[in-house]
Amino acid sequence: MRLRLEESADWAGLCAIYQAAFGQLAEASLVQRLRNDGDLILSLTAYGAKAVGHIAFSRLFLDDAPFVKGCGLAPLAVIPAHQRQGVGAFLIEEGLKRMKAKGFDLVLVLGEPGYYGRFGFSTALARRLKTLYDGPYLQALALSDTGKEAHGSVTYARAFAELK
Repeated sequence: MRLRLEESADWAGLCAIYQAAFGQLAEASLVQRLRNDGDLILSLTAYGAKAVGHIAFSRLFLDDAPFVKGCGLAPLAVIPAHQRQGVGAFLIEEGLKRMKAKGFDLVLVLGEPGYYGRFGFSTALARRLKTLYDGPYLQALALSDTGKEAHGSVTYARAFAELK
């Protein structure tokens, strides 16, 4: 399995990944809007013989803790034929490593706690934050000591408000 930064030539492959994984292109459109708005921080594609998985990280704004540099992990997709083979874990682990290297303090994700908990995400830290996605599936991961101090209101990139 190889991993690389998303390139413009990858777009058709990314659409195929999201269509296969979710049966729709809303998530692919989200990535496109994040990119167009300048809010896409990291976009990684996993390859076997072809593109098989994708992950995106975008800007978050912590209104009550502006000293915390935060990002959101979303979306993440792996084509069904390659699910349960470690592709998603590979994308998450590499993405988190790169976000930490970029100086980010906090990552939020909306997803299955049993899955994301394996990577250190926690609902406990997320409960100190106020987002549009509050609830049992919102999780946070501190990438630094500063991230552990996160609290208050969080604003997601504009593209998330446009999700249908």
